[in-house]
Amino acid sequence: MADQETDKKRKNIQDDPFGTSDNNNNNKKPKFNFYWAYIALAVLFIGAYFFSRPGGAEEISEDKGMVMIRRGDVSKITIVNHKIAELYINKDVLEKSPEYKSLREKPLFNPKDGPQYYFVLLSTDVFDRNYHVAVDALMKENPNATAPPYSNEERADTLRWMAEYVLPLVGFIILWIFIMRRMGGGGGPGGQIFNIGKSRATLFEKDTKVNVSFKDVAGLEEAKVEIMEIVDFLKNPKKYTELGGKIPKGALLIGPPGTGKTLLAKAVAGEANVPFFSLSGSDFVEMFVGVGASRVRDLFRQAKEKAPCIIFIDEIDAIGRARGKNLVQGANDERENTLNQLLTEMDGFSTNSGVIILAATNRPDILDSALMRPGRFDRQISIDKPDIVGREAIFKVHLRPIKIDVNDVDAHKLAEQTPGFAGAEIANICNEAALIAARKNKTVVGMKDFNDAIDRVIGGLEKKNKIISPEEKKIVAYHEAGHAVVGWFMEHAAPLVKVSIVPRGVAALGYAQYLPKEQYLYTKEQLLDTVCMALGGRVAEDIVFNRISTGAQNDLERITRLAFDMVVMYGMNEKVGNISYHDPQNEYGFTKPYSEKTAEIIDIEIRKFIEDAYARTKNLLLQHREQLENVAVMLLDKEIIFQSDLEVLLGKRPFDIQEPEVIVHNAVESIKEEPKLESPEPKEA
Repeated sequence: MADQETDKKRKNIQDDPFGTSDNNNNNKKPKFNFYWAYIALAVLFIGAYFFSRPGGAEEISEDKGMVMIRRGDVSKITIVNHKIAELYINKDVLEKSPEYKSLREKPLFNPKDGPQYYFVLLSTDVFDRNYHVAVDALMKENPNATAPPYSNEERADTLRWMAEYVLPLVGFIILWIFIMRRMGGGGGPGGQIFNIGKSRATLFEKDTKVNVSFKDVAGLEEAKVEIMEIVDFLKNPKKYTELGGKIPKGALLIGPPGTGKTLLAKAVAGEANVPFFSLSGSDFVEMFVGVGASRVRDLFRQAKEKAPCIIFIDEIDAIGRARGKNLVQGANDERENTLNQLLTEMDGFSTNSGVIILAATNRPDILDSALMRPGRFDRQISIDKPDIVGREAIFKVHLRPIKIDVNDVDAHKLAEQTPGFAGAEIANICNEAALIAARKNKTVVGMKDFNDAIDRVIGGLEKKNKIISPEEKKIVAYHEAGHAVVGWFMEHAAPLVKVSIVPRGVAALGYAQYLPKEQYLYTKEQLLDTVCMALGGRVAEDIVFNRISTGAQNDLERITRLAFDMVVMYGMNEKVGNISYHDPQNEYGFTKPYSEKTAEIIDIEIRKFIEDAYARTKNLLLQHREQLENVAVMLLDKEIIFQSDLEVLLGKRPFDIQEPEVIVHNAVESIKEEPKLESPEPKEA
């Protein structure tokens, strides 16, 4: 029993060497503060300085010392090391003369001690000459006086000895210890250089509090099922192994930024009853050769000791990039060595039973193929941006700590208004809504605050005081009206919710907001209508003003990228054919996967596609020129118009499309806003 208690104490000290755990209060040892060594060293030098002074004597000038000799107050003089003259005052004079009253009143003053004064010699020859002059003056005034004798004495200079011998040695030792601690970088207890190869993983055990649980993770139901199953593997292994199955070695969480990969791993740490090691891929990277591989070995060594357990590596692409890329011939890549060691530990000659690895990345296309094969990461869990059901669940999670108006705020409507939003963006919207309500001195957060937050997050801060000339404002109004009219009369265009000519963000002078449908596949007709809708602003300027501005820069970038993808990636061009030149792995490097002749055909077809879309958009706006004028006039008058206003001006949309429920009154705020018009000032190339 005693041995068990001893092992438990040793384990607590190893897991928490600095005594920071609340559970080890009874076992932790007092931590030595290294700054006490600095204080002791400073006290040593200060003491050496004071002890090197002659008996605590008071320093005076040589001239004042000669005056004391001339008066006959000095009984004897001692020359120390040919540098300092120590003066001993006659006891009778010292006790009676008012000249030395201050010396007698000094604390701890003893008249028998000496010397009482000292001064530094300029040179022994000068002192000898001045001494004889003072003695001659003394004998002339008082023939019965006795000249004070002086003698030379050699003493060990403690301060000088320490400065020449001890100080360099102590300084070198302190510098060495400082370098050792800095080189350790927190790699282990004591921070010594020998611990630089130690793993930097943070260990979460049963008694470690993690405030995130699976109930805090919403919108990732499928991923949660697989993750919870992995945890269940470690809790009940016989349930799976009895049927002949093997516990998976690892799971790779793949998804765009902000979708909740790291949050899901935190929930695992909060829910699992097994040790959980958490670290980042960059924790393996170090300037010293071999450190990354050493940390991988140490991590798995600790994991084997704690098995069954889970290892979580966030941003694994920091060390998991495909090998052989961007490597100078003959050079040694430390990152590749680290990856090789990781591959060996995950599925090498020796087995790691009871150790499951979770990893997260938003760039699976650059990972090494050996890392992705079965036997290492057996499962690849895709975490996409949530759909409307997932967004509603995420909103409900983030609305818990916020004081909302229960009768006004609807999580379902907020989910409808935020297509394409990730979990991190939804959390930001909820936080911004609370800040906006607090700024307005409200007691609860209402739907209007959430709508303002959506505009704030997507489009930027509203620039109410931005100075815009009437001519620029008119151009912006017709530009946005062109987007609105074209989108209204295009069958496959996303439903328009709101049009504004109020400047937002850095350069957007106006924008049109749409409600894209929840879909994953797009037809050629849908993409064509999208390009036409994006060209609506440029075409409207051309029709109304017979000139164009720089406001369509963002639109042109989007349609050029989309047209290129249709021709090169999606095979939607007859001349290029059903061929895709998509290269996600960048296997071709800087070279093109097609010939120069094909590149010329691609350029021609992209230009032709956009020209045809431009002509189609122009014909549509010429047919609805009156509606274009009406929308532009209303925009100039109200600055912001909604779907209900467009229905009054343009009538119901002519296409029978089942659209998601949206708010159409003037309190509505949009969903997915895409800044359309930028500053008319030309940008530098």
